[in-house]
Amino acid sequence: MLCLKILYLFFLKVSLAIIQLYATTDKFTRFSNTLLSLNIKGLNMEKIVDIIEAMAHEKNISLESAIDAFKEALIKTAKRCTTRTSNFEATVDMDKKDYRVQQIITVAKKSDERFEKEPDSVISLEEAQEEYGADIELGDELRSEFVLEEHGRTASYNLFKELQYHIQRRVEQDLFEKYREKVGTIMIGTVNRIDDKENTFIEIGELKGILSQRNRIKGEKFKLGDTVKTLLRYVSIDPEMGMFLELTRTAPKFLEKLMEKEVPEIADNTVEIIASSRIPGQRAKLALKTDYSNVDPIGAAVGVKGVRINAVSSELSGENIDCVEHSPIPEVFITRALSPAIVQSIKITDTKNKKALVNITNDQKAKAIGKSGINIRLASMLTGYTIELNEIEGISQRSSNSSSSHEVEKTTNTDALADLFK
Repeated sequence: MLCLKILYLFFLKVSLAIIQLYATTDKFTRFSNTLLSLNIKGLNMEKIVDIIEAMAHEKNISLESAIDAFKEALIKTAKRCTTRTSNFEATVDMDKKDYRVQQIITVAKKSDERFEKEPDSVISLEEAQEEYGADIELGDELRSEFVLEEHGRTASYNLFKELQYHIQRRVEQDLFEKYREKVGTIMIGTVNRIDDKENTFIEIGELKGILSQRNRIKGEKFKLGDTVKTLLRYVSIDPEMGMFLELTRTAPKFLEKLMEKEVPEIADNTVEIIASSRIPGQRAKLALKTDYSNVDPIGAAVGVKGVRINAVSSELSGENIDCVEHSPIPEVFITRALSPAIVQSIKITDTKNKKALVNITNDQKAKAIGKSGINIRLASMLTGYTIELNEIEGISQRSSNSSSSHEVEKTTNTDALADLFK
């Protein structure tokens, strides 16, 4: 009885496996079987065209990509049925709803190197003239129809495998090109997993994005279901993970793109971001400029009561953002970049290597350096200059009464104006 039960269970499992195998037969198998059941010379070609269009729609690829994949699958299948060194050409005419596979043999000299590398794709001139006629010349192509259905189930199986492979490659290629065009732009997705290494996996469209711990702002914590804004760094393909998106929230470019979305003047290029530098989560600096005399670039970026800059700062975990006006004069630009410190004088000591010596009083030195050296580091990154501070004697403290103490005496004498019109 025990043996009978074991046999019964064995046959039951085999039967279920066979049923599952037939139930999971996909469109690729049905397509290849349909293809080979039809006449290669054009009978009922509308059905094949419909299947190609359905595949393109199902895999979300262009019709041209699906046709190219179909042609490559036909060529690879023909080579599998003959030899790897044979030369084939597949054409698909969507208007006439017809396709054909042709084997091509080129007439060449006996000294041609293709006789060693691709012997089945060439024929000597003497042999071609003897077999096909004396009018054959060097470089002529001898074409013959190749009918896949004559090769039976072998061709069917090979076509199925090749078509599946090439369609998948087209899908991946289209996805790669689609997201490669979006590199450097803001991506919005939903957190669906966090691994042991604190890598955050974000679902973005058809692909998954990875926000590693080093690309997150220090102290940031995400949980499942959170909606996250990130910058797409690049599209990568890994043997284990497949295609994925490398994301970041720490790049200066992320700050620039957030400002572009928040400030209309930056989006329409009225105000331009020339440079940016940031220490993620702590502080950042932006250099702005405009070619319009009636536009204040700093005021446009900050917004009324700071509403625009505060919105960006909130997205960056409270990062303090300083906006300075760019200048093509290095000394002026460095002076503005070191604000809120007051600089006495600046000397460019090395133009080629971009080095600058900044003279600053003792009371302004701490402001110029900033907490943990943040201010001078950001200023150096923003301007591209290596900044060296030189402490000098004196005080640069601004006084609230300084303007009144040095106020110029008003006069009603118009003699100076009269001189202008002489």
